[in-house]
Amino acid sequence: MSTTTQSYLVGLIGDGVTPSLTPPMHEAEGDAHGLRYLYRPIDLNVIGKQGTDVGELLTAGAMLGFNAFNITHPCKQLVLEHLDEISDEARNIGAVNTVVIRDGKFHGYNTDASGFTYALANGLPEANLEAVLQLGVGGAGSAVAYALLDSGVKELFLVDPELSRATERAQTLSTQFPDRAISAHTPAVVPELLPRVTGVLNASPVGMRQHPGLPLDVTGLTPAHWVADVIYRPVNTELLTAAQTLGCKTLDGGHMAVGQAVDAFGIITGLTPDAPRMRAHLLEMLEAGL
Repeated sequence: MSTTTQSYLVGLIGDGVTPSLTPPMHEAEGDAHGLRYLYRPIDLNVIGKQGTDVGELLTAGAMLGFNAFNITHPCKQLVLEHLDEISDEARNIGAVNTVVIRDGKFHGYNTDASGFTYALANGLPEANLEAVLQLGVGGAGSAVAYALLDSGVKELFLVDPELSRATERAQTLSTQFPDRAISAHTPAVVPELLPRVTGVLNASPVGMRQHPGLPLDVTGLTPAHWVADVIYRPVNTELLTAAQTLGCKTLDGGHMAVGQAVDAFGIITGLTPDAPRMRAHLLEMLEAGL
């Protein structure tokens, strides 16, 4: 275990973040490294602020001695105009979820994409990436789509109830990955698309505790499909449970949650966190009903 006199004060800015398991994941890993590491949720709903106030919160945080912030809904795009530097990947995705304060300047990164890249590589290392159907393009879906293509997906079908949102994202990604086939669709065509794909990723909110249910008709799934979810509460969503029953290989959202936290912790501290240890801690908290 390494030790340092450096202490860290980190915050999570977003709507409804008070119950987030990201703070205890970071703090426990800080403890394991012998760090003084305190991570506080800054819930916009609790403090009566809007997403547009994110710049004000960053400035106040810097004045109060915060080292870094994680940024979540609805601030990932809104924060961009308040940053001094943005990583290439975050700029390509068009969103930032990690801000580090160095010498009074705000540096933005995105660990949503790298977190899912980690999840795919470690949780489904032999996944066939020929063609993938992604459900949901808002929020983390934008970054996950980038991660899929960056991981080698050749054909990506983006499905969203808001066709214009899916179309806009498809156009941007097509510019960044000109050698791939990327298209936008509404949920109505999912049954027609399923036989054409090797994998399905749910990046929609359907399946969360507050949005229970299935994001698609699972009767179109076969054992040849792999199925992934970005939701980690519950870690075994209805979609993953149904897919496992049908013989599909699956990837739970806990892998991405850990991948995000691993990368953010590394960016903030410069240390290499223990990913298996962080996943074990996350699963312990979920099993305890936290």
